[in-house]
Amino acid sequence: MAKVQELAGDRIVEVAAGDVGGQVLAAGLVDEVRMDVVPVVFASGKPYFGSVDAQRLLEDPDVVIQGKRVLHLSCRVRH
Repeated sequence: MAKVQELAGDRIVEVAAGDVGGQVLAAGLVDEVRMDVVPVVFASGKPYFGSVDAQRLLEDPDVVIQGKRVLHLSCRVRH
């Protein structure tokens, strides 16, 4: 992550969810989480952030955009 931040300079670094996203979230390196909520229920699947070992709290969404059958949310991570 340090190399990525070095290469990005002042630009924003985005990391996808899943195991890598969970690792940087667990390391306290995530400032904001953006997610899309759709009205679909799956019988099984993978956790959004892989296997996160500790609870992480998000602030209330500061951006909420409603689309057709999708809700886009952006939440700050409490540090």
